[in-house]
Amino acid sequence: MSLARCQDRHVQRYSRGELVAVLDTSDLDRAAAFWTAVLGYRRDEYGGGPYLSLVPSSGDGVELLLQRTGDPKGGKNRMHLDLRTSDLEAEVARIEAAGGVRLTSEVVVEQGWRWHVLADPDGNELCVLQPPDD
Repeated sequence: MSLARCQDRHVQRYSRGELVAVLDTSDLDRAAAFWTAVLGYRRDEYGGGPYLSLVPSSGDGVELLLQRTGDPKGGKNRMHLDLRTSDLEAEVARIEAAGGVRLTSEVVVEQGWRWHVLADPDGNELCVLQPPDD
């Protein structure tokens, strides 16, 4: 894929090109339904085969590229998404309603930050955080 393909939308850039987050999944459609509901993204025309691109509905931001794989997930993700919100409980409930699973039974509190760890339908972890009130 050339970078020219993305000229019609605003992409998240880094110093030498575009920043894209890639997430492994066993089921592209299930993952797309979950992540579009959670992030407010839409399916992009790019994809095919084992890939499905999700982009912000506004056109601005980081592309999430879903990659179908038969590899089982093992252990904790070394990298994950953080979703920062002003209403932790409401956002966690919304993500659970979309198919997310809460992994923490109690709110984690550190330096004024409050969060829960959740997982998507493939078991990929994400954190939903509420910043300190300051």
